[in-house]
Amino acid sequence: MKQLNPIMISGKEVYPLIEGGKGINASDGRSSGAWAHENCVGTFSGVSPDYYDAQGNVILEQYLKKDRRERHQEMIEQSIKGGIAQAQIAHDIAGGNGRIHMNMLWELGGSEQILNGVLEKAKGLIHGITCGAGLPYKLGEIASRFGVYYYPIVSSARAFQILWKRAYANFREFLGGVVYEDPWLAGGHNGLSNAEDPTKPQSPYERLVELRKTLNNLGLNDLPIIMAGGVWNLDEWDDYIDNPDIGKIAFQFGTRPMITKESPVSDAWKKLMLQLKKGDVILQRFSPTGFFSSAIKNTFLEKLMARKDGEIAFSESQNEEFSAPLKISETKTYYIRPADVEKAQKQIAAGLTEIKETPDNTVVFMTPEDWKQMKIDRANCVGCLSQCQFSTWSQANGTTGRIPDPRSYCIHKTLYDISHGGSIKDNLLFAGHQVYRFATDPLYRNGIPSVKELLDKIKVGK
Repeated sequence: MKQLNPIMISGKEVYPLIEGGKGINASDGRSSGAWAHENCVGTFSGVSPDYYDAQGNVILEQYLKKDRRERHQEMIEQSIKGGIAQAQIAHDIAGGNGRIHMNMLWELGGSEQILNGVLEKAKGLIHGITCGAGLPYKLGEIASRFGVYYYPIVSSARAFQILWKRAYANFREFLGGVVYEDPWLAGGHNGLSNAEDPTKPQSPYERLVELRKTLNNLGLNDLPIIMAGGVWNLDEWDDYIDNPDIGKIAFQFGTRPMITKESPVSDAWKKLMLQLKKGDVILQRFSPTGFFSSAIKNTFLEKLMARKDGEIAFSESQNEEFSAPLKISETKTYYIRPADVEKAQKQIAAGLTEIKETPDNTVVFMTPEDWKQMKIDRANCVGCLSQCQFSTWSQANGTTGRIPDPRSYCIHKTLYDISHGGSIKDNLLFAGHQVYRFATDPLYRNGIPSVKELLDKIKVGK
C-alpha cells in the first residue's frame, strides 16, 4: 500500500483516518477520544448523546411534559447536555492529540438549536462538525460563527454544488472538507436520490472523480474529500491514494470501529456482528425520515418487511377495479381488488386483525398487540425529527397534515433502546454492508481489539 501521510484536517495535521459518527450513542466520547489520541479524527454522535450525574452514572432521558412541543424542547435541552458531556470526555482522553468532531443529522428535530447550544458551551473541545441526512444549508453559517470547521455529508457532486451555491460560498473559510458517503454501502441513513436505483450500485471511484472536478471548478482544489461507506482495509483503496483525479483524500470508518474495546455498543450487539454473513444487512425504506437506510435483518426488520409485503391497495368507493368489500372497522368498509381478497383473508386468519390505512391509499395488517404499542409510541413522540412519517410530527407546523404511516416505526425509541442495552432482536440495528467481514477479519480472531490496535492495522492497509 502507498504510504499514508498526515493531512490538514480541522486546523491540524493528522492521519487521514476518521471515525464515523453513528446514530444514538453508537460512537461517543470514549471512542472518539481514543481515535483522536492516536492522532486521527474521532467523531461522537450529537443525536441524543448521554450525560451523567455527579457519580458518573448515565442519566436516562426523561420526558415529563404532556404537550409534544414541550417534549421536543426537553429533547433539545437533554441533547445539548449530552453533547457537552461527550465533547469533554473525548477532549480529556485525546490528551491534545488529533481532532474531535461531532456528527449531527440535519433532519434531527431542533438540530440548529442543538448545534448552537453545544458549540456555545463546549468551546475549544470540538474542532469540526459533520452533518448529513438532508441538505444542511445553515451548517456553514453556524460552524463559522464559532470558528469550527464543517463537513457536509453528500452522496453526489450535484448535492454539494447545490449546498455551495445556496450557502457555503459565503462561508468558505471553515469548510474543512466534503464527506462522500456511498449510498449503496454505508450504514444507517443513505442519500439515494429518486433517480438512483437501490439495486444497482455505482462505482464510488467515478462519483469521487466527479466530485473532485466539481470542487476544482469552484476553486476548492485543496479541499479534502472524505470517503465514507464500505471502507474496511485501506489496501483495497490504494488506487484512491495520491490519485490526481481524486486529489486530497481521507477515509472514514463507520462499521469496523463498532467492535473495539472503547466502542459504546453493547456486548450482545458486538457478538451478533461477529457472526453475520453477507446479505444480512438490507437497504430498505421503512425509516420515518423517508430516507433509505441500511440495517441488520432481525425480528424488528422482518416484521416491517412482512407488513409491507401484506400491503393492499384500496378504494373508498366501489368500482369496476376495486369491487370486493373489506371491512376495516365496525363503521368503515373499503373496496379492494378481487385478486387481493385471499391475501387479506390469510392475514386476518393469522391474527393480523387490525387493518390500518397508509398515506398512499393502501392498508396493512397488524396484530392487536402491535397496534396497541404503535398508538403508545405515537402518543409518546418527542419530536426527534424535523418531520416524521410515523407520528406526523412537524417541527415547523406541529403536524405534517398527513395520516400516520403504520409501515414505519418510532426511530428515537428503538435507537435509544438499543444503545442502552435493549434487545438486539426487537430493535433497529444500523450497520454498513461490509459488516459480514468481521467473521473473517484476522484482527478479531483473538478477541476484541482496542482502538489503537485497530488503527495500527489500518495504517498499514490491513
